[in-house]
Amino acid sequence: MNTVDYGKVAVLMGGSSAEREISFMSGKAVLAALVKRGVDAHAFDPAERSLWALKEEGFGRVFIALHGRGGEDGTVQGALELMGIPYTGSGVMASALSMDKWRTKMVWHASHLPTPAWHILKADTDWNAVVDELGLPLFVKPAREGSSVGATKVTRAADLRAAYEDAVRHDPLVLAEQFVEGEELTAAFLGRRALPLVRIVAPGGNYDWQNKYFSDETQYFCPSGLPESAEETIQDLVMEAAQLLDCRGWGRADLIMDAAGKPWLLEMNTSPGMTGHSLVPMAARAVGIGFEDLCVEILEQATLG
Repeated sequence: MNTVDYGKVAVLMGGSSAEREISFMSGKAVLAALVKRGVDAHAFDPAERSLWALKEEGFGRVFIALHGRGGEDGTVQGALELMGIPYTGSGVMASALSMDKWRTKMVWHASHLPTPAWHILKADTDWNAVVDELGLPLFVKPAREGSSVGATKVTRAADLRAAYEDAVRHDPLVLAEQFVEGEELTAAFLGRRALPLVRIVAPGGNYDWQNKYFSDETQYFCPSGLPESAEETIQDLVMEAAQLLDCRGWGRADLIMDAAGKPWLLEMNTSPGMTGHSLVPMAARAVGIGFEDLCVEILEQATLG
């Protein structure tokens, strides 16, 4: 049983984003873990209830298990700040910035951290010029969605417009990103410490929605199998990248390591998944932190400001 009284805790899950289904999977797992540890935790879906109910019903702390816009982008964080209720994860600015892949990349690029080249796409974009600039293949993705929602790997210039039209249905801000061939990695952090890297090998190299959450064919390696010096270099890079965005509490960066061993930052997740296929719990287990302990430690770091 948990020995610390955290008061009445709300686990925010569901929400109204395209990742609602995954959020429920995360939230239910977190809720079960906290209850098992004796925490007075309750499910709370902000798509069905007013956030003000958190104040009215005496919740003293919030575990954010929401993913995507409306939960991971600073909006919920701002509401909780105004109500004076401590919450897990990054604050308003870091959440909003990290949700926006374009602006995240601009911050990293301005600070000379490696991130693949990109181009913002619009309806009147010169598609051939984008291909000339970034090469093929390339990725087209909504700038403010997660879990590969609306993302397409484009291998032919003729398919670029269709990929844009698919992405823009999810977000008016659409990003084309240079494709970097290499090992897919994810690097989580908990507080001020980096967790072990996870190396991902997806079927056909396609780490999409299905292969992230529902496939048993995707392979995960933790320990990653990289040389210790390379792993430490990437962990240091991720901690610097998180600090530049003002992230706190916990989070996860996604990267590609090219054939020359150079890591490239792709994006930062400030409310990562906590499902059966999720990567932060996997990295935590590698250093002896079980799922229940992980949930409690994240909850302990709930704060304001």
